[in-house]
Amino acid sequence: MECCRSEAELELLPGSRIVLVGNPNVGKSMLFHRLTGKYVTVSNYPGTTVEISQGSLRARGLPDVIVIDTPGIVSFPPRSEDEAVTARVLLQEDLRAVVQVGDAKNLRRTLHLAVQVAEMGLPLVLALNMMDEAHARGLTLDAQLIQDTLGIPVVATVATRGQGVDQLVSQVQRATQPSVALSYPAEIELALQAAAALLPQAHVAPRGLGLQFFSRDTASEIWLQERMSPDDFQTIETIRATLEASLGETAGAAIQTTRSVFVEALAARALTEARPGQPSLAVQLGRLATHPLWGLPILALALYAMYWFVGIFGAGTLVGLLENDLFGNIINPWVTAQVEHLIPVPFISQLLVGEYGLWTMGATYALALLLPIVVTFFITFGILEDSGYLPRLAVLTNRFFTSMGLNGQAVLPMVLGLGCVTMATMTTRILNSKRDRVLVTLLLALAVPCSAQLGVVMGLLAGISLSAALIWGGVNLLILFAVGWLAAKLMPGQRAPLMVELPPLRLPVMSNVLIKTAARLEWYVKEAVPLFLIGTLLLFLLDWFHLLPGIIQAVEPVITGWLGLPREAAAAFLLGLMRRDFAATGLFAMNSAGLLTPVQIVVSIVTITLFIPCIASLFMIVKERGSKMAISMALFIFPFAILVGGLLNWLLIRVGWNG
Repeated sequence: MECCRSEAELELLPGSRIVLVGNPNVGKSMLFHRLTGKYVTVSNYPGTTVEISQGSLRARGLPDVIVIDTPGIVSFPPRSEDEAVTARVLLQEDLRAVVQVGDAKNLRRTLHLAVQVAEMGLPLVLALNMMDEAHARGLTLDAQLIQDTLGIPVVATVATRGQGVDQLVSQVQRATQPSVALSYPAEIELALQAAAALLPQAHVAPRGLGLQFFSRDTASEIWLQERMSPDDFQTIETIRATLEASLGETAGAAIQTTRSVFVEALAARALTEARPGQPSLAVQLGRLATHPLWGLPILALALYAMYWFVGIFGAGTLVGLLENDLFGNIINPWVTAQVEHLIPVPFISQLLVGEYGLWTMGATYALALLLPIVVTFFITFGILEDSGYLPRLAVLTNRFFTSMGLNGQAVLPMVLGLGCVTMATMTTRILNSKRDRVLVTLLLALAVPCSAQLGVVMGLLAGISLSAALIWGGVNLLILFAVGWLAAKLMPGQRAPLMVELPPLRLPVMSNVLIKTAARLEWYVKEAVPLFLIGTLLLFLLDWFHLLPGIIQAVEPVITGWLGLPREAAAAFLLGLMRRDFAATGLFAMNSAGLLTPVQIVVSIVTITLFIPCIASLFMIVKERGSKMAISMALFIFPFAILVGGLLNWLLIRVGWNG
């Protein structure tokens, strides 16, 4: 063992950097976690708004070796800002090795990216991940043939179970430059030779850099333009133009054709598919989940299960135990008595344990009321992710979204918005047109409840009736469709079809679900709880300086008249300006105190759902779409939410609905 450790220390020196690349949805993030454990930092890549994760191999006994997890990339040239970051990392970073994580079930797509990375000349190891799923589909892969043909180590892995990870680390320690060399048409080969003499020194091999440039890779073009003289850059542009004139097509198309022929031949030799037998139950359920008719009852069953676990168990049982029994009867009375005894200064004691106290309202709401709801929702969302159902949900609802003129890919940020609207706003970068990015950002901000808010809303609805949940869901879907359809008409453009990878439907691995839940809870504690305390502090100061009654009186005609809510709801709506789940939490507390009727609950949560999600989300809109667009959306959304809430209040009273 000591001998092996010495070799590792020689091959992976302190400060060595390893990068993970791969197509989307190939298990790259899970493999990253297996390699790094909990020693992870997340930050924007320099010069971009795209976040990447970095960690050390401390979990593997190599604490000074850095692992970088890049955004998923389909192929080069990159098509989005996230993919461009992956290209920049490979081009700019001094890397000890590249680990490509590939989906063993989709060998051709995996090999296509592997060939592109191998031609860059960087030390490369291919991890054929999801081997268990490939075997379940009757697929057999000749890893040795792939390894010999590409001249790179190939390791079979199952990241969800940790299989093959130790072998992968061992191969990374000995990774060398790939030996594969495709033979392109003579015109391309001559152009590569001519350009190589002019290219600056780079971590990427001159041949690979030339192929990227001839393929019109924007990241490579920008990098070269910054490092070459204007005359030399003009020369290689002329070489590219001359090449394309002689080929009669773009150089990228000719390069792609050669690679595709190579990949097809290799895949045909390396992949054996067993004769299909009777589809397994998981395969049959996976097909039914996307069926236009049978997929609907499966969706209804999934939603009911979420409603029961989050709404009834989380918001009912757990909140009752924590808020009433633990905090209400034990913790809060003791904390209040201690603070009032130790700190007789009214301002400070009221700040901590008063009606709008940081502990009695802020911490109690965040920990006793909101936390159990958020935990149960995060667990549910993690199960939907790990089971492979979320992409099927995207396919099932695709027809609804495409009827609004949206790019089919827009379904994915909308589904992700159920987890976190702020992060979903950032993922709109995957959409190819500015029109679609703006439209989806608007719909996310308007009518997609994030996990924290959705959990509280489900808790409120669980205490009324199924019809209340149907009214809330129906109004939001109607608003989503109406606003999306109208906005799409005002922003003309062409819709692209949905392209999404459907992983096999499987039983979720609870360790994966718990890891994701823990990561999201860390975000909740770091991001949401401080904002909750800030909102509570704002309410306290407004109340202490006798400004809150004036504000409540100013908005009372809207709150009590138009929306038909108690005047106490004004404080909840003020919290909603910080985060709308805080407003929902305030309404939850009012309902627990018996201050709201069923009509008022439905009206209030519909109105809150249509608010801007949170301050962080508004900042993300500014970051992604610009301040003018963010202000325009806010000026539309706030009055629109109040308008819809008032109309719904009038309608429910008019038809005599009472829950």
